[in-house]
Amino acid sequence: MSRPVQFRPPLGHPASTGRIGMAVLLAVLAAGCRSAPATRPAGHDEAWVADLGDGRYRNPVLHADYSDPDAIRVGDTYYLTSSSFNSAPGLPLLQSKDMVNWELVGHALPRLVPAERFAVPRLGDGVWAPCLRWHDGKFWIFYPDPDRGVFVTTAERFTGPWSEPHLLLPGKGIIDPAPLWDDDGKAYVLHGWARSRAGINNRLTLRSMAPDGSRLLDEAGVTIIDGNELPGYRTLEGPKLYKENGWYYVFAPAGGVEEGWQAVFRSRSIRGPYEVRTVMDQGTTPINGPHQGAWVRAQDGKDWFLHFQDKGAYGRVVHLQPMRWVDGWPVIGEDGPKPGTGQPVLAHVKPVAGAPVRVPPTSDEFDGPALGLQWQWNANGQPGWYSLAERPGFLRLHTQPAPEADYVRGAPAVLLQKLPAPAFVVNTRIQQNGARDGDRAGLILDGMQYAWLGLRKAGGATQLVYTTCTPAKVRCTESTRVVLPSAPAALDLRMEMREGGVARFSYRIDGTAFVPVAESFTASKGRWVGAQVGLFSVGNQAPAGGAGLDVDYFRVTAH
Repeated sequence: MSRPVQFRPPLGHPASTGRIGMAVLLAVLAAGCRSAPATRPAGHDEAWVADLGDGRYRNPVLHADYSDPDAIRVGDTYYLTSSSFNSAPGLPLLQSKDMVNWELVGHALPRLVPAERFAVPRLGDGVWAPCLRWHDGKFWIFYPDPDRGVFVTTAERFTGPWSEPHLLLPGKGIIDPAPLWDDDGKAYVLHGWARSRAGINNRLTLRSMAPDGSRLLDEAGVTIIDGNELPGYRTLEGPKLYKENGWYYVFAPAGGVEEGWQAVFRSRSIRGPYEVRTVMDQGTTPINGPHQGAWVRAQDGKDWFLHFQDKGAYGRVVHLQPMRWVDGWPVIGEDGPKPGTGQPVLAHVKPVAGAPVRVPPTSDEFDGPALGLQWQWNANGQPGWYSLAERPGFLRLHTQPAPEADYVRGAPAVLLQKLPAPAFVVNTRIQQNGARDGDRAGLILDGMQYAWLGLRKAGGATQLVYTTCTPAKVRCTESTRVVLPSAPAALDLRMEMREGGVARFSYRIDGTAFVPVAESFTASKGRWVGAQVGLFSVGNQAPAGGAGLDVDYFRVTAH
């Protein structure tokens, strides 16, 4: 199993972990806005860089919706995966040399399974909180589909290929699996429950498992931790199971993603009884509901904890906290107002010095043989949805039928990526190709409420339109319409995102000045995910020929 190498309480809190004074904090945050160091990839004005360039980092280390993160260290490299829900490909794979600078290197699920079920968008379903481990010379990911059960996939190399997912534990509402291979050769899976499917939650159930992960060895599990028996506990979920120095530790959040806390349970027996302690909460910080993540030990023996914060439309962003031990219990972050309970740090010395600045990709010039790794579809993608070869240097999105009039969000072939920062700018250049009446295409900010700016073919004319939609019976409002005399040689679209998720769209025709649309739009979260931004081309008819949207580039920069 991939677990901390050695347990040495108390490790002692690094001197730099103390609470940051206001003057220092303001300096740190200001430093985060300056130019990145020379090791940053050339030619990019990244929207968010966690590395401050002076040996420290700021939180979040990933200001993007890498929900329910789990991470491990193998050798001198750190690996991370997260939930991906209905987006495909699923199970993003990130790696780092210091837990601060992360690169997106692939996905463990090229297609969600069963493939036919996810041929259409099933918003909020699919891949929930996974668990990543290294055991027996290979990587393992245990992930739940709340409607199907717990799947297992493995790979000898982190970048794949990953095995076809195997359904280890069938069942409805079984979520958040965490395996453990014990010192005596026995293996287990601990999991939580989703009330929406199972009718129960707030409890953690242990199952015996074959060491090769092929099958379970018991008929029914046993509840080893019941949050209903703990005062004030609700929504106990997301467990991670570790064993160290003769103790079994269960790291598990409770209280809900927006207002909850991080708890740790420990016992000398895997089946309990367990004692519990709150090891991190919001304290006096602006970091709400800090919980659910991974305990990782660095090469120097110091411990760290990666967790998420629910930031509404921005999704569940990833923070990195120092972790120390007091009397056999972890304290995560810096000292908070409650004795023995930590609170998140806003900035800190990096776990490992000297690693080059890296960030997950956002921009795409569409001049290579494949789409950038940041892109995901609304459902399992199909080869005919796009081409990078029909017009070299351009992405051609072939027009696909929408499920119903105006409901762009419900189309499978919407190409999306995560919001990368609290404030950023998207610029893209588009042109319709072979459009027919009813075809719509352009730039979309997707969520429960969504907005798009782009082109529509109507009555033989090409129109530039700005549309906002609410989820209630798909009610859409068109507030901007410009009838173009002919298809422009180039239409530039821009979306400026400001703090608070407030977006403003604008457009430019054939190199003229940008014209803003009438009003701003406040992004909203999706179904268990943050808002997403991307491209689409949909119509009311079946695809024909090479009709679609040609996209020259998609560039994301700092605001």
